[in-house]
Amino acid sequence: MHASLLTPAQFDPADLTLPQCKEILARLQQWLEQRFKAGDDIMELVVIRSQHMDQLLTGLWQHFGLAQDPQLALVAVGGYGRGELHPYSDIDLLILYNGCHHSAINERISAFITQLWDLRLEVGHSVRSVDECIAQGQHDLTIATNLIEARLITGCYQTFAALTQATEPDTFWPSQAFFEAKRNEQKQRHQQYQDTSYKLEPDIKNSPGGLRDIQTISWVTRRHFGATTLHEMVSHDFLSQEEYLELLDCQNFLWKLRFALHMAIHKPDNRLLFDRQRAVATALGFAGEGNEPIEQMMKRFYQTVRRVAELNEMLLQLFDEAILGHIAMDVTTLTPEFRLRGTLIDAIKPELFVEQPAAILRLFYQIALHPHISGIYSSTLRELRDARRLLPVFLCERADCRQVFMMLMRHHHGCGLALTLMHRYGIIAAYLPQWNKIVGQMQFDMFHAYPVDEHTHRVLKNIYRFHQLEAQRNHPLCFDICSRIRKPEILTIAALFHDIAKGRGGDHSELGADDALAFCELHQLDRSDARLVSWLVRQHLLMSVTAQRRDIYDPDVISEFASLVRDESRLDLLYTLTVADICATNDNLWNDWKGSLLRELYFSTQKALRRGLENPPDLRLRVRENQRQARQILTRLDTTDEQIKSLWSRFTADYFLRHTPEQIAWHSRHIIAHHHSSHPLVQISQQPGRGGSELFIYCPDSPNLFGRVAAALDQKNLNIHDAQIMTSKDGYALDTFIVLEPDGQPVSGDRLSDLCQRLSDVLTHTAPPKVRIRPPSRRHREFSVTTQVNFMHPPRATKRTLVELIALDTPGLLARVGNIFSQLKLNLHAAKITTIGERVEDFFSLTNQQNLPLTEQEKTQLREKVTDELSFENSE
Repeated sequence: MHASLLTPAQFDPADLTLPQCKEILARLQQWLEQRFKAGDDIMELVVIRSQHMDQLLTGLWQHFGLAQDPQLALVAVGGYGRGELHPYSDIDLLILYNGCHHSAINERISAFITQLWDLRLEVGHSVRSVDECIAQGQHDLTIATNLIEARLITGCYQTFAALTQATEPDTFWPSQAFFEAKRNEQKQRHQQYQDTSYKLEPDIKNSPGGLRDIQTISWVTRRHFGATTLHEMVSHDFLSQEEYLELLDCQNFLWKLRFALHMAIHKPDNRLLFDRQRAVATALGFAGEGNEPIEQMMKRFYQTVRRVAELNEMLLQLFDEAILGHIAMDVTTLTPEFRLRGTLIDAIKPELFVEQPAAILRLFYQIALHPHISGIYSSTLRELRDARRLLPVFLCERADCRQVFMMLMRHHHGCGLALTLMHRYGIIAAYLPQWNKIVGQMQFDMFHAYPVDEHTHRVLKNIYRFHQLEAQRNHPLCFDICSRIRKPEILTIAALFHDIAKGRGGDHSELGADDALAFCELHQLDRSDARLVSWLVRQHLLMSVTAQRRDIYDPDVISEFASLVRDESRLDLLYTLTVADICATNDNLWNDWKGSLLRELYFSTQKALRRGLENPPDLRLRVRENQRQARQILTRLDTTDEQIKSLWSRFTADYFLRHTPEQIAWHSRHIIAHHHSSHPLVQISQQPGRGGSELFIYCPDSPNLFGRVAAALDQKNLNIHDAQIMTSKDGYALDTFIVLEPDGQPVSGDRLSDLCQRLSDVLTHTAPPKVRIRPPSRRHREFSVTTQVNFMHPPRATKRTLVELIALDTPGLLARVGNIFSQLKLNLHAAKITTIGERVEDFFSLTNQQNLPLTEQEKTQLREKVTDELSFENSE
């Protein structure tokens, strides 16, 4: 049994005290939640809350004596004016008068509004005369919109009628001006959301394709046709009955989503944030293991907003013709099938796409052929939507469609606007059955900011941009590679398939490689090209994993990577696909540090391939060459040969292998000039090295030096991305760290002096700085990452143990790990720090006290210590 529903109309206005009103509202919220869970019609629920609010406000209007003023009117505006109120939606009110009102009424209005605030209602209110409303509405589109959908709750009908008359289209915001203003308002709003709803934490109401886009349609039809419901667009021939039902279905789902969100958070916020998604998904009845309910809900959301955006675009184009009379007069025939209306492509023959499905792809091929085309004409868009739904098979099953599709893949503008529109209007999903499965496929993590289909679309767009001149500035190596690729369709098809098997279970790279091979064979690519595409899909993560998690200054790592790549053409394609993939994963992932790592790996591998894998580098020759170049730099800086020899005699050969001549010269110059050998030397490169700020520390080696430095950097809110830990023959630390600001940029110049001083203080005192204990961010709290310590097997015998740590990314993590190494008396030689969304995947090179690889007992001890401490701290 649900709680009985109290209606305000049951009470005498005099009895509507604050406690009684609170009880009425509490019972209403409880009833709404129970009926929502029972599956009642969402439209009825939002209307019922609006009706109950009408009754409550009418009673309070009388309770506070406002009904005594014969000219005063209480008017609902905004969503409340439309009679739509979600559980915590704003109650937008206009207290309207005609002429003037006395101070006693002001006091009653104040008491009335105060009571609403005391009831914890989200009230937005204004007190205006009819003339003030018109004057302000003429200069403010938001006010004008509110006035157009105003609804009388109680009070003087004549006053409200005066407002209604004053806001008629012939005198107040004519429909032409209103339409143009609303269309521009929508464009600006979409730009605020980067023209996409495919965000990790979308806004249900304001994102493109959200509820506001449906409201925009309603506002325009109300202003121009006087329509008060979406269904009236059917009678005006703007929507078919099927399109109306589709729009209504979309609105109902978004309303359910918003209703459940309000119930979950008890406030009027429309952002579907991480920490809200599980509760909302559960309330909507999505089920499954782990994050499946969230991913199912988000998939439905993304599919819904795509449908809304499609209908919104079509309708606004139709309104443009009907309201503004913008029917393109400059009609140009392109082919017997298509013509141009202005810059919009239009199908000449009705039912073209139903009769000839291959014409769907020919439409987009024409868009690729004519870069000045800006979009698809409204009637053709409707024909396209209808034909897409009537397709008996996927388009790739038709030979004529496959021929046109490959023409698109090979055209230099094929991945431009043509591909974007194919993605937007569901044509890629109608072509490829595998793509159809990933539409709206979301991964609940902080790494992937977009659904799989949108991410892949962005990868393809990045590859397209790499061919444009603007790429010379941001991605010059990609531009250079793309300018010489002989068969660009190989890279395009590999990008199309690189993530297409996500969500199926199993290794998506392996499954996708098999799909790509089958696709290439079906589309009659020659055998070598098909195998190359399949290889790229299978290995599309290889380069980023190698660059970010392996020691790319180790010749054996380069040799192993080069043996997998095998030739320079594969290296070119893999590098370009890797950069495009990283840049499309989320807006904050790419930075100069990642770029420098990939370039370093690319050129080192290129050199190895040109030298021949059967000819490994002579390490002694490399040491001598690095020393020679560094000596030339130092000589120009007036450093004597005797000083150089004296210093370098203290360094191991490994030092000269793992640093560039520029780094060696930079270190040497400052060490020679540093006369207090017992005091730490701390230097930060003014020129951002290797994509980040390079921090160099020289001082007598001491326990837990890494942990102390990590703690100090964490206190300064800086992130370590790489660490090269070395010790001279006489026991001095020669440690290099690559550090970045939280936004991925090098350390700000105004922080360098303070940072050097802080690190000097920390290194002077052996007591470690206190590790900052901060709660995880709101986003991180929603994730659980099992702490893992894995011991890697290097390709050759080594005197060090390589350890992989997987854990939840938490403040002070590296400092705590460094403390653990110190407690177990382990020596750290190098660290590779990788953060992937909410999780870290860090690599450490370790030896024991005897400077030997860890024994099995020491490995067990390390695993248990790290797992216990990090898991406990994360649970805390």
